[in-house]
Order: sequence, then C-alpha cells, then structure tokens
Amino acid sequence: MKSYASYMTSLDIRKKLESIKKRIKFLEKKTRSIEELDELNALVSKEKILASQIQKLKEKGSAPFSRLLTPPELEETPEISNPLGIFTGLSLIKTQNAYLSDYIARKKELFDLINLLREENTIYNSIGKIDSEDKYLKSSQLKQKQLKRFDTALDTMTVTSEVYQERLEIIELNINKDIEKQIYGLINIGIIIFVLFVFFFLMKLIVKKYITDNERFYMANKIITFTNVTLVFIILFFNYIENVSHLVTILGFASAGIAIAMKDWFMSILGWLVIVFGGSIHVGDRIRVLMDGTEYVGDVMDISLLRMTLFEDITLTSVSVNRRAGRIIFVPNNYVFTHMIANYAHHSLKTVWDGVAITVTFDSNHKKAMHLAKIISRKYSKGYTDITRKQLNKLRSHYSLKNTNVEPRIFSFIAENGVTIDAWYLTNAYATLTLRSIISTEIVEAYNNEDDITIAYPTQKLHIETARKKPPFNEDEVL
Repeated sequence: MKSYASYMTSLDIRKKLESIKKRIKFLEKKTRSIEELDELNALVSKEKILASQIQKLKEKGSAPFSRLLTPPELEETPEISNPLGIFTGLSLIKTQNAYLSDYIARKKELFDLINLLREENTIYNSIGKIDSEDKYLKSSQLKQKQLKRFDTALDTMTVTSEVYQERLEIIELNINKDIEKQIYGLINIGIIIFVLFVFFFLMKLIVKKYITDNERFYMANKIITFTNVTLVFIILFFNYIENVSHLVTILGFASAGIAIAMKDWFMSILGWLVIVFGGSIHVGDRIRVLMDGTEYVGDVMDISLLRMTLFEDITLTSVSVNRRAGRIIFVPNNYVFTHMIANYAHHSLKTVWDGVAITVTFDSNHKKAMHLAKIISRKYSKGYTDITRKQLNKLRSHYSLKNTNVEPRIFSFIAENGVTIDAWYLTNAYATLTLRSIISTEIVEAYNNEDDITIAYPTQKLHIETARKKPPFNEDEVL
C-alpha cells in the first residue's frame, strides 16, 4: 500500500512539474512585469525542488509493485561432488524455501488488502447512490482503478509463485538426487574402509601370535598400520578428487618448487624408505650419531616418517664426553645420507668389542701381565664370545666376513711411563660399562697381588736435604 501511495504521489508531482514548466515557458517568452518576474523565479525554484523529489521517487514511481511482485532470484544449483557438499545443498534448499514462504506471505497480505479495498469500494458505491451532489463519485472511481491494479498485481503474484515453486521443486529434486548419490557412495566407502580395518586388525593379531621377537613385531605392526592408512587415503583421494588429471598437471609444474622448498621433508621420507626397507636400522637398535659436533648414543624407540626417536642411555660417550644421559634425541631420517650413523646392534649381532688399557712399569713382567689380562677377559666375556660366534655364522649368509676370531685379544704398547697392556673382549652392546668396570677392577687387583708387576702412573720424587754441606778443609788456604 505504501508503494502504491508513493506511486500516486509521484504521478501528482509529475503533473505539477509539467504545469510549472509550461508556465515558465510562457513567462520567458513575454515581456515580464516585476510581479511576473518574481513569479518566474519562484517557479524555477519550485521546479528544482519537484525535480529532486521525482528523482528520489523514481524507482517507486516507475513501477508501484516491482519489489512486491519480483520473486527472489534462484541460486544456481551446486554440484554436490563430496560429502561436505551435502550440507551446502541442504542449506540452499532451506534458504530457497524460506524465500518462497516469504513471497507467499506477501501474496497473502496483498490478498487481505484487496479484500479491504473491495469493502471500502462497496461503501463508496453505497454512499454514491444516496449522494445527490456526487461528492464521492470521483473518490469511488479512484478506488475502482486502485482495486483493478491491485487485482492485476495479485494475479501476477499468484502465477509467479506457482512458477517459482515448480522451479524450486526441480532444484530440490536434483539436490536430493545428488545427496542420495553421495550418501550411497559414502556408505560403500565406509564399508570398504571397515573391511580394511578388520582385515588389518586380523593381520596384527596373526603377527602378534606368530612373531615372538619384539623388534620384528614392532616393525611388522608399523608396516601394517602404514599400509592401512595409505590405502584409506588412496580410496578417499580418488573418490573425492574432482579432476585428477588437472591435479597431476598442477603438481607436475609445482614439483620443482615443492622439492626445493620441502627438500628436508622429502629427503626424510626417502630416508625412511631406506631405513625401513633397507634394514640398516631397526627399532631397539643401539646407534651412535653425530649431530652438530656432538655424539649421541642411544636406543631407537621409534622410526616415524620424518625422524627417528632415540633414548640416550648411560654409555662411555655420556660418561667421558657429554656428562649427561636420559635425554630423548630426535634424529631426522635424512641423516642416513649426510651423517655418519653407527649401529651397535645391527641384524642379529648384539655384541661389540670393548677394551681396557692399563700401564705397567718397564721393569714389570709384562708377559705375565698380558697373560693375567687375557685370563680375566676370557673368564668374564666367555658368554658373549659364544653368542657372537653364533651370530657371526648367521651373518655369513648376508655379508663377506674374513676375520671371525671372537676370543679376547691382548696387545702391549710402549708408552712414556711404561708398557700399556690393552685387553679387548666382546661384551653386550647395551651394557658395555658394566663388564668394563668388572674387568678393570679384576685386572688391577690381580696386578697388585703380583710382586713382579707394578702399575705405572705419573709420579714425582721429592729429595729434601736436612744438613748443610761444607766444603773440604784445605791447609794451603791457612795464612
């Protein structure tokens, strides 16, 4: 009703503006008196005011029911290509239904307004019949025109709402079909993923039952989990990627930049492949790695896609160099290409050579000292010697081994302050300090019990003279 009132106001202003323009033209052509000149100036000012008012009412004046009759625009139907698109489709349906409900509500308001206008027109007609002076005839005619315009607008809204509703039903039908398709595909993918999880879970149970070695079980469990996750990722990737060829093309152009920007990541992933499939390092192995000039010795707790995790134990390195232990060390996998990594427990070999050096004096019986060191070393390392002999026999099928002597080895070297007896023996790779401590104390005790063996160490002799020496008496010096 407000739009129609604005429209009628706009028409009245236009009529007034036309009459003012005609009057201005008339006054401009003739010779004007002072009163007519004042009238002309007033009309020009009024013309400007009316022109500005028409400009403000331009939209409403051109079509009184344009906003009322125009339905909201239907958005383009989205293509639902993944499960997340389901929410977009449902949101669009809800929004469009809200627009339709609003349009139908406006049509109902217009229908109620027309009923009121009909009642008002009936009242004017009744008054016109008893009005002898026709005072309400003009008002009745205006109401009749107004009623016809509103009836036309109602008919237009009725047709428009029906067409809009049919189009909305088509859009909703297409969206529901896409949603059903996505739900069906999601159920199928869910079943496949569930079957994969069950299969790999059974694989883990089988591995746990038949693999007793903890390290092999850990690696097998790790490989099964990685394979499971990779297959799930591939299934989801190829089901929901919209344009695989386009993605491959983009990755082809971007591969060089990605390789440079993420070089360490790619090298770590490649290092992980080398570690896992090459078999050079396993979980549980004791390794030594040099990082930023510092040596770290620890046990491998985990081998992830980008790094190895070590637990730093108390070793000879931590005692003599670092003076600390118990830290968790993270080693990037790309270190297998760029740094020296020593494995103390590779494959089946779980023992290493360790040595104890003790120096005896030059006048000691060094042959006897070497014999005692050999007896003690052989006594305490016999178990590890037998284990190593069996382990080396297993390694012959993988590597070329020439020197397989596993008996303790005793060497003697000349030092500055005596003869150094160097005893080398096999010990547990994870407990070198324990056996080193035992053998060291046993050798020292054995040497101390021998009279002809003296342990050499830096010493100093201090000579103190208690009496002052006098020069000998010379009789020739007596005067």
